[in-house]
Amino acid sequence: MAQARTTTATQSEARIGSGTRVHGRVSGEGDIIVEGHVEGEISVHGDLTIEQGASVTSDVDAHGVTISGSLEGDVNATGVVAIRAGARVRGDLRGAEVTLEEGAEFAGRLDSEFALPPELEGTPARR
Repeated sequence: MAQARTTTATQSEARIGSGTRVHGRVSGEGDIIVEGHVEGEISVHGDLTIEQGASVTSDVDAHGVTISGSLEGDVNATGVVAIRAGARVRGDLRGAEVTLEEGAEFAGRLDSEFALPPELEGTPARR
């Protein structure tokens, strides 16, 4: 007997499957999971996940971005940008927090707000 899958009305998720190629603009209110290929522009209010084996050639605006596959383009996130081991990223990254796992490939600039630990903070000379 098949089991019904239950989702809440407030949770919205779209999946671009592994055999799918999208050319153009992708936008939405919820989360997007990319298992296939996207070329264009991605803008979502939720999170974007690029799975291992997926490729995205696009500038990205999203809440959070997790990359396990390949991304060529700039990322602007209001939340966390996570680049997993084995991922390949070429572009500039901006997020509240940016994490790169060992084994990830990254070429670009990082732009993130952070506080230095006290031992690394320089104290200005007083006059």
